[in-house]
Amino acid sequence: MGIWNLYFIAKLYLFFIGRLHPQWLLNLLFALLLVVRIRHPALSALRHVLAVAAGAALMYRESDLPQFSRVVSQFANLQAFTPAYMLELAQRVVTREMLLVALASLVIFWLVNRWVRVTTLVLGALVAVPLWQALYDAGGPGGIADVRAGTATAALTTGAALAGGGAEVAASGPDARLAAFRSQEALRQVGFPRLAATPQTQYDVIVLHICSLSWDDLDTARARDNPLLQRFDFLFTNFSSAASYSGPAAIRVLRAACGQPEHKALYDPAPGQCHLFQALAHAGFSTRMLLNHDGHFDNFLKEVQKEIGVDGVAPPPNTGLPVAMRSFDNSPVIGDFDVLQRWFRDRQQAGGGPQALYYNTVTLHDGNRMTDNRLSSLESYPLRLSRLLGDIDKVIEMVAQSGRRAVIVFVPEHGAALRGDANQIAGMREIPTPRIINVPVGVKLVGLPRPNERTVTIDAPSSYLGLSQLLSNLVAENPFAAQAPALASYASDLPQTQMVGENEATVTMREGNGYVVRTPDGVWIEGKP
Repeated sequence: MGIWNLYFIAKLYLFFIGRLHPQWLLNLLFALLLVVRIRHPALSALRHVLAVAAGAALMYRESDLPQFSRVVSQFANLQAFTPAYMLELAQRVVTREMLLVALASLVIFWLVNRWVRVTTLVLGALVAVPLWQALYDAGGPGGIADVRAGTATAALTTGAALAGGGAEVAASGPDARLAAFRSQEALRQVGFPRLAATPQTQYDVIVLHICSLSWDDLDTARARDNPLLQRFDFLFTNFSSAASYSGPAAIRVLRAACGQPEHKALYDPAPGQCHLFQALAHAGFSTRMLLNHDGHFDNFLKEVQKEIGVDGVAPPPNTGLPVAMRSFDNSPVIGDFDVLQRWFRDRQQAGGGPQALYYNTVTLHDGNRMTDNRLSSLESYPLRLSRLLGDIDKVIEMVAQSGRRAVIVFVPEHGAALRGDANQIAGMREIPTPRIINVPVGVKLVGLPRPNERTVTIDAPSSYLGLSQLLSNLVAENPFAAQAPALASYASDLPQTQMVGENEATVTMREGNGYVVRTPDGVWIEGKP
């Protein structure tokens, strides 16, 4: 096979470090076709051209990279990436260690190929390694076969059972449990009462939608003990964002008053009562929107304007504010405090009744480059995170010092996937694993008549419906009133939601202490850490 031996040696190496999942039979057949000698020069050259195309396609399919159809569908967005960001992504796929191993393999191959038939060794490895893998998998506990067959039966507690405290809903196998989850989520809804008209107790609702932050990211950046998290009056520790991309995440939070729909239903019209800000508008809040970016990428701004549920809402321009960093598409990103401070000053000058603000920030988005250093986006993430959390802390102080009252909701879109996992590189979120969709959600009540002494922690599995119910409870019984009940009472019996993550072609679902993944082929496999 000549130089083609290096192709298969590279595959074996990538398999052993967990970066490739070879289809062994196809690789063996491919190698045997390459072994056959073709004496006609033109046919031999044609065979090599076809082999290069086939080998590249096979290797791509076996890699952890997204499906090629997904790449094609996102080609317009990929074109917007800066060369610096493309290089950073390439360095995550092809590491320095891989390049050193490739160089060493090339030298060893050049030396050994003089005396040893490397082709024989490679063919032997293509037979022996899958046999070893099959024996190893057969001897291990559980496995993919158990998941595919659905032998493990688990109780799924969702929907009406959770909302009404009734019996658990049991379903066997991941497909049945997912179907039960979806059918019951379709029935769930939170209503909002009218806000009291007394100016002394009225308040604003400020929803801070944070791109790229999960509990796992906090741990990776060593920021779990950040003071902001201790300042929240309510803290959800087991909250599912359900999505791992910004567009779907924005739709889900803006439709938070209803149960969790499947991914494809996000792009169908939803009943008006599902739109959180429409519900807040009916409760007496006027609606505002704010971004620290231009919102052009992937039509994010238009999607939010459509889903916010209130006509005529548009963000004011950020002209005149200093640029804190450049996004992955080189568009400007403004510092969070600068954007929110200008809005709040205008809000104070204008006066008026209670407002509900949707604010979206991409400060933590992958690929961002800070203007005051040359760090890669992965390297700068802890700095950007510290700056973001500090800015939110300053916003809380600003509102408190103004004498206004506000319910500030801190809810991430999804995680940043800082660590990556066995199936996807750092920053990639095609598979919405629990590490990515388990996000820290906090609620701060600014201006309480008496300060809250400790955070009310909500450990139960929750999602947007639980957050909506908490907000509805705060509207129904104003926490800023002199005789308001203890804050813990507002979080009692919130609807729970199982952690189910969805993207266009992939679904993840909790399974015992781990999780399972439904691949684009419709097959359930065990998730890997």
